[in-house]
Amino acid sequence: MLPSVAPRSPVLVTGAAGFIGSHVSRALLARGHRVVALDDLSGGFRDNLDPRASFVEGSILDVALVDRLFDDHRFGAVFHLAAYAAEGLSHFIRRFNYQNNLIGSVNLINASIRHQVGCFVFTSSIAVYGRATPPVTEAMPVAPEDPYGVAKAAVEMDLQSAREVFGLRSIIVRPHNVYGEGQHIGDRYRNVVGIFMNQILRGEPLTIFGDGSQTRAFTHVDDVAPVIADAIDRPAAYDHVFNLGADRAVSVNELGELVSRAMGVPFRPRYLPARVEVAHVHADHARARALLGYEDRTDLETGLRAMAAWVRQHGARTSPPFAAIELDRGLPPSWREP
Repeated sequence: MLPSVAPRSPVLVTGAAGFIGSHVSRALLARGHRVVALDDLSGGFRDNLDPRASFVEGSILDVALVDRLFDDHRFGAVFHLAAYAAEGLSHFIRRFNYQNNLIGSVNLINASIRHQVGCFVFTSSIAVYGRATPPVTEAMPVAPEDPYGVAKAAVEMDLQSAREVFGLRSIIVRPHNVYGEGQHIGDRYRNVVGIFMNQILRGEPLTIFGDGSQTRAFTHVDDVAPVIADAIDRPAAYDHVFNLGADRAVSVNELGELVSRAMGVPFRPRYLPARVEVAHVHADHARARALLGYEDRTDLETGLRAMAAWVRQHGARTSPPFAAIELDRGLPPSWREP
């Protein structure tokens, strides 16, 4: 087996200017690690970066850059959070999805094997479960129903293969529906809490696909980022997979009402034709509690109020439609709007 991670060793965080990645970076810095923060700024922001981290603007698809970073820094651990995490849109950007979420991950895994990284922490998704009956557990077989989930499941399988053949240790976390301060609220394709808050700031109704009866459990970032950062210091967690998130599931309609209340406005929905998506997803977190010390501390109302205060301070964001749609048949009309 490869060596475990030395205390305060240099670590690589991919997607470090993004939402969860920036929070994980700060947690690692607070624990004394030297953080190299890699991000291509396609979905993240410089404002999210902690100035104590060494920022490198670049892509995980740039093999020469990835290899150079590993040569220069001799990372003890890799925290791989870079991804384009839009489950619904992934049906229509299949090539882009697999290049960014699968091939980019393999570039990092290859470099980690060559440089004998102590632990590779991979942020997967409960999208790997597909339509499994909730609460989903890590013992259930993966059966993703969208290309995003397929890519995440493939990386999980590749890490298992890398462990068996090369001895690369890994920890896989499957966070779900994470929200909070620092989220990109202008992204129209993902992160429903941010979408709702941005629509309220813009005076728009809350767009809901279908009848709003879909259920999810929404997780404040402060409950998951420190747990991810601390995972490399928990030897019992190595080579395991963990669901990570809140226990309480709510419908999208209930979420809309709670977000509206947090933002101080009446709930004003706009129902759109249903899209292809799993109706009900929430997870069991017993393994994360036992091996990662995870606690679901932030109740949804409290977390939404904290995010709403941050959103009101920073204002609405805008972003253009995704520019590289590969398949437009069945694309929801609202995703075509300027």
